[in-house]
This record gives sequence, C-alpha cells and structure tokens, in this order.
Amino acid sequence: MRKDAARNRELLIDAAREVFASRGIEASLDEIAKHAGLGVGTAYRHFYNKHELVAACAQQALDRVVEIAEQALRVEDPWQAIGGFFEGVLRLQAESRGLREVFLGDYDPDEVGQPRERLVAALSLLLARGQRAGVVREDAEPSDLGFLVLMLCSVTDVAGTIAPDMWQRYLPMVLDGLRPGGADFGGRALSAEEMADAIAAHKKELIRATHIPRPE
Repeated sequence: MRKDAARNRELLIDAAREVFASRGIEASLDEIAKHAGLGVGTAYRHFYNKHELVAACAQQALDRVVEIAEQALRVEDPWQAIGGFFEGVLRLQAESRGLREVFLGDYDPDEVGQPRERLVAALSLLLARGQRAGVVREDAEPSDLGFLVLMLCSVTDVAGTIAPDMWQRYLPMVLDGLRPGGADFGGRALSAEEMADAIAAHKKELIRATHIPRPE
C-alpha cells in the first residue's frame, strides 16, 4: 500500500473512532469521511461499507484491551493486577460509546479472532495467578471476567449522560464477588467459545428486533 493510501486509511480509522465515540456506530461512512477531511470516494476505496470500518475499529479496540490485560500481568500483586485490568478497560469504555457497542458484539467475531484469543489467554493467566495466591475464588472462570466487564459497560450506557463515572461505584461490589468466601455461583460459566457465540447471537437478535415493524 502506498504511503498516502496508508495515511488515508489511518485517518479514516482515527476519524471513525472519534465519531463512534460520540455518536455510536450508527454514524455513516459519509460522516466519517467528512470528519477525516477526505472525500467519500476515498473512504469507499478503503472500506467497501461501514461494516468493514467497524471491524477495523473493533480490531484496534480489542488490541487496546489486550494491551491492558497484558500490562496487568506485569503487576506483581495478583489482586491489584485484576483490579487494574477492570479499571483500565472501564475507563476506556467510558470514553467511547462506540467501544461499548463493540464490546456488545457489533462486529463479526471471526474477524477479530486473534486479539480475542490473546485476551482470553491473558485473562486466564490473571485469574490463575489470583487463584494460586488465594485472593480469587476457585470457581471463577475467564468468561466471568468478560461478562462482568459487559455488565459494567451497561452501567455507563444507562447512567453515562448524567454520571459517566458511575461504574466506579459498582466496580468494588463486582470485585468483592470474586473474592473467596462469597455465596456459591448459580449455574455454570460459559467457555470462551460459548461466550463469543452468545455475543454474536445477541447481535443478530438486536438486528432482527430493529427490523420488526412497530405499531403506529
């Protein structure tokens, strides 16, 4: 790819990230091109449709989450490492409506398979370290951490316009639930593959629901 073409592609991804952060992924490719200072034709030469641009942004967002998880692994204290992972990811999602929508499955899971696998590996190590140190309950699974992030993302979605930092109130409650000695979990944890399938199915259901004719 020529340097100018590579630069335009990065401009479009950067612009998409900014536009999605404020408006969500409903923003159009035309709007993103305008925000990037590029022509619509240039945008469509790089991305066949908005879905491809969303997938590129999802890749970057998940890469950043993986970086946060891998940075947490370098924290010596296992409990502080887990808390640091949650805080880092939740601060990131609080800044971007688009990122929250990505977390909830607005992308093709097959297109972001590699970073998702790296994330699962990092979360597995974080959890195993905490369990070996006796600071995390033995029945916690990596997918539990993923669902807890999604739960706290929904707090920001609901309270964000009034209290964008509301997740900080509920994070200690969530973390306390991971400590040993709490009530037994109800039901089994999902595997990483089952969680990915569940998110993909949730996305399809949202798409189906938005196309159901509503009464006048």
